[in-house]
Amino acid sequence: MIRTDKWLWAARFYKTRAQAKEAVDGGKVKVNGARTKPAKEIKINDLVEFKAGWDDRAVIVTGLSDIRRGAAEAALLFEETEASLQNRETARLKRASLGPMPRGERPTKRDRRQIHRLVSRPDS
Repeated sequence: MIRTDKWLWAARFYKTRAQAKEAVDGGKVKVNGARTKPAKEIKINDLVEFKAGWDDRAVIVTGLSDIRRGAAEAALLFEETEASLQNRETARLKRASLGPMPRGERPTKRDRRQIHRLVSRPDS
């Protein structure tokens, strides 16, 4: 068995163990449907639900490690649920359909110069 924060860090869901601990303390991580503490021990076949970045993920623990290794080895520690994969794909498509971020309402420096030229122009 291994601590929740260590496992999340070793499985490469968070860049630092401190970030993993902060996520657990902030209530962003649930183990088997219940809020957890950083020191709660994770077991194989536990369901871990958490928010990492923009994504809400749900994974089943398939391996235990307290050592952070490469991404290929970290992927062996968990199996993402089908519902989680589908939700992430739906969210990705939604973000992509929004297109680029809209241009701000505030005029640029060039826009301001053009406005000043028009406003300060003498009537002919």
